[in-house]
Amino acid sequence: MSKVKNILFIMADQLRWDYLSCYGHPHLKTPNIDSLAKKGVMFESAYVQAPVCGPSRASYYTGRTVFSHGSTWNQVPLPIGELTIGDYLRQSGIRTGVVGKTHMRPDTEGMNRLGISKNTEIGLIVSEPGFDPYERDDGLHPNNQIKNSKKTLSYNEWLNKLGYDGDNPWNDWANSAEGENGEILSGWRLRNSNKAARIPEKHSETAFMTNRAMEFIEESKDQPWFLHLSYIKPHWPYMAPAPYHNMYGANHVQPAKRHDIERENPHPVFGGYQLNKIAEAFQKEEVRQKVIPAYMGLIKQCDDQLGRLLEHLEKEDKMDDTMIVLTSDHGDYLGDHWLGEKDLFHEQSVKIPLIIYDPRQTANKTRNTTCDELVESLDLAATFVEAAGGKVPDHIIEGRSLIPWINGEKPEWRNYVVSEFDYSATPLAVKLGLEPRDSRLFMVFDGRWKMMHAEGGIRPMLFDLKSDPDEFHDLAKTEE
Repeated sequence: MSKVKNILFIMADQLRWDYLSCYGHPHLKTPNIDSLAKKGVMFESAYVQAPVCGPSRASYYTGRTVFSHGSTWNQVPLPIGELTIGDYLRQSGIRTGVVGKTHMRPDTEGMNRLGISKNTEIGLIVSEPGFDPYERDDGLHPNNQIKNSKKTLSYNEWLNKLGYDGDNPWNDWANSAEGENGEILSGWRLRNSNKAARIPEKHSETAFMTNRAMEFIEESKDQPWFLHLSYIKPHWPYMAPAPYHNMYGANHVQPAKRHDIERENPHPVFGGYQLNKIAEAFQKEEVRQKVIPAYMGLIKQCDDQLGRLLEHLEKEDKMDDTMIVLTSDHGDYLGDHWLGEKDLFHEQSVKIPLIIYDPRQTANKTRNTTCDELVESLDLAATFVEAAGGKVPDHIIEGRSLIPWINGEKPEWRNYVVSEFDYSATPLAVKLGLEPRDSRLFMVFDGRWKMMHAEGGIRPMLFDLKSDPDEFHDLAKTEE
């Protein structure tokens, strides 16, 4: 079988699978993502290895489960010995690059032990994890959180050159609004989510990342390439530039999927998360009415920017030799199940969109089709290696290539998916009096039954999605 020349791996941070029109959202239209689905295969039962940014991405990049690769929480480095997509594809002479977010930190302790400096070419690749950091950008935080930080962003430098002042225009301009009296209103505060960012759309980070992706493609010329385009949005802060900030309104906000029974004798970890500040904010309908339209607007902007990128690929005559994958690192509760953001294993958090366009003739028979098989995010590493003509090292990569499904074959397949969550770094672990080794959750889901096992002597959770598709009734509450 011929190999693909180029691979474009697109990830939108915290993008819920059901907030795309091709997955059935009633109001949010995403025609460019839909067009990609029509060209390829849309996977309808795809799940991440962890519902948290860092661990999830590490599993995507390595093709391994969370407690295999060891990057179990945000800012926990991926150990230096772990191979990533970039390491595998570089062996085939493919230029690998990242534009946007990876949420990965270098294993400085391991690098120091081996005498590897980040100032060297190999040190830079090892610390980024395996990619050429063409435009690495994880975003920043409010100014009061970065006073002692040496972190700089080329996006900030670009904004400064355009006339936006300050040390952190990412925060003060791109992710803040302006009040009636000219005061700066932070996008980190949910009450401001219905306001427009202080910059025009063409200067937003989503547009900037798209520009840089197109530049990477142009610079690669005829050399085979792998580009990981990782949009920071629609992740919090939920602040969109005009006209996306008010493109949707309260009439487009669907009722929260939550039930009072979920608050009766809840699982200790589930109950603990219901009481944190983010969850309490999203339990207020006025918060949802402001945040969700902004969230939808940010997704719409990502879709429009994808349209620009697809047009560029057509212009560069790259569509016929480039595999395109679109997915997310996890979802967003948005008030469902009395929760905000992510972390646990309800469908809103752990299930993801996954669309794969394979330009080769072998994929013709599956174009504009869906696949219901249970797929894990770690399957993409194996898929990329095989698509590039390599042999999947299945003694290291724990995922399985999706190429057979894309080619219309019916391989023997898994009958369950797994996701893992280490909450030992959170205040909840301290509140529950748990040691780090016991602050762990494991999800096993076979398409009907979803069980969440908890270490530390805590009972499990169990849902039957056939009779209870909304996951309201925890069957593990009773002896029966």
